[in-house]
Amino acid sequence: MFLFDNLSILFLFLIMLGVVPNLFYSFGYLPHIRRKAYYLLHYFSFIGSMVGVVVAGNALVFLFFWELMSLTSWQLILTEVKDKSTIKAARFYFFMTHFGFMFLLLFFLIVTNGNLEIDFAMMKSIASDFAYPTLLFFFAVLGLLSKAGAVPMHVWLPYAHPEAPSPVSALMSGIMLKIAIYGLFRFTFDILGTWPLEWGILILIIGALSSLIGVLYALSEHDIKALLANHSIENIGIILLGFGMGMIFSSLHLQTLSAFSFIAALFHTFNHMSFKSLLFMGGGSVLHETNTKNMEKYGGLIKSMPITAFTFLLASISISALPPTNGFLSEWMIFQSLIGSSSIDNISLKLAISFSVFALALTGGLAIACFVKVFGITFLGLHRSTNAKHAKEVNFMMKTGMILMSLVVVSLMLFTPFYMKFFDSTLNELLHVSIYKQIFPNIWSLHSVTPYGGIVSPLILLVGLIAIILALYAVFKSLNIKEKVYHTWACGYNTTAKTQYSATGFAGPIRRFFTWLYNPNEHFEKEIISGHKTKFVDASFSVHVEPLFERTIYKGSVKLVNKISYYVYRLAHFEQSRYAAMIFNMLLSILFSYRIFVHEFDWATFLLESVVMLISVKVLLIGEKR
Repeated sequence: MFLFDNLSILFLFLIMLGVVPNLFYSFGYLPHIRRKAYYLLHYFSFIGSMVGVVVAGNALVFLFFWELMSLTSWQLILTEVKDKSTIKAARFYFFMTHFGFMFLLLFFLIVTNGNLEIDFAMMKSIASDFAYPTLLFFFAVLGLLSKAGAVPMHVWLPYAHPEAPSPVSALMSGIMLKIAIYGLFRFTFDILGTWPLEWGILILIIGALSSLIGVLYALSEHDIKALLANHSIENIGIILLGFGMGMIFSSLHLQTLSAFSFIAALFHTFNHMSFKSLLFMGGGSVLHETNTKNMEKYGGLIKSMPITAFTFLLASISISALPPTNGFLSEWMIFQSLIGSSSIDNISLKLAISFSVFALALTGGLAIACFVKVFGITFLGLHRSTNAKHAKEVNFMMKTGMILMSLVVVSLMLFTPFYMKFFDSTLNELLHVSIYKQIFPNIWSLHSVTPYGGIVSPLILLVGLIAIILALYAVFKSLNIKEKVYHTWACGYNTTAKTQYSATGFAGPIRRFFTWLYNPNEHFEKEIISGHKTKFVDASFSVHVEPLFERTIYKGSVKLVNKISYYVYRLAHFEQSRYAAMIFNMLLSILFSYRIFVHEFDWATFLLESVVMLISVKVLLIGEKR
């Protein structure tokens, strides 16, 4: 019923690292929630459900806790219903999470032969006998990655996270998305067992697209929580890059490289949990004090909220993958995995990896630009609103939560060898190969196991950085330079909040370059004087970005479903004979499909059944032309 192997214990450890600081933050946030009992009931149920998923030993327990995780997180989004946008976001999340659940249920029904109480080892033998393993893989990918928020099933994240209470946003983005990564490891190794090269390439392409699209949409956002949600899409993509390379190397029987790539994916899973939880805590603290999620209304908060500002800065540096942070180390390992495949002679693989290297490199640069925007607009400069001017530091419990999560981020950087040993033991159980001594021949340097691989030393980088800063500070003090404090020079203009760089202006060049992706709706309004168009008192410029996948795939699907529904409604009410014929043809298609998927495939029978279906549709449903 329950399973406690290395993989389960590893993700239990991840949950613990994320939950303990969140508990402090959540209890500090609690006085500002009206429905406290409602919140606490679903909050602890949500945590318990995530624990239940990672220790589930059979399909029934896994599906029960997975559904409980979905329902409790859905109810937590509805904790503070302020307007219709919260209800819309919750409805969208409810639909997407149950869309994924449907595929997980289909997956388990096939690999268990309908007996959901058998363990994973027995599922593996059933799955190995199934005639269409790629179909199983697609069911698993659709079910898990819709929860993880990978492209193209990512559209719910920028809606759900901004509407949830900030502690819940930190849990959902920091931990819940990683439960889907746990499922990917569990299903891939314990149920599917072996896989072809094409499966790894698919995961690699999904990861590359997710990382690039996530960071591009993050750059265009002005809602701080929606921006962080888009960065979750980006980092799930980076994790999938490492996971995809692990699958590729394993299918090519390069077990050492495979273990290195999977360890990189696990390392970035932990890293993303830490810095994204901290970012949502910091963003929630700013939201709590300014009462707005719009970054254009922030500014100058580093003076009144120093602890929030510096913990947010630490997480921003880490998510931007700047050395010597933990984010840099895991992305460096994923880069090494991608580059280490250069000797593999497969044209489709070379194209996929070349695109992935380009996507990861561009993602890294855009992530730095995005967090320069977020930190600069939010914490630096002048106050852009009255609320920002009167903001103060959050209470002791919320500060404690942020400080504890900062320690988790720092520990992943300083104690990388110890975490790596944990990851290696987990992969050793799954792949039966240990590479820890190759990665860390000593505690000072991290080695790549790829051909022509590199070496990086996080501790030496950190010590060197601190030494350079102290040396520069000592030189500055020794020169005895006189300081003169004066107003900021603005080329003769008065320095006000309106003359500062805005979040909209910062993202302008990127937005114009990727117009085809953003499809921005720009609005410019100005208040004129006595009808003179060139003389105006005030002006405002706003941009609304409609996501590409939402306006094509999802809205297009809604239109198609509405047309089909109208057609079925018309048949049912006005053409009953054709409606009965349609039901009969649907039964025929289900029976034929069952035979194809359950029994051995035969082209002659398939063609015969296709002809029978076409004749049935023509005679019974379409009929004679009038």
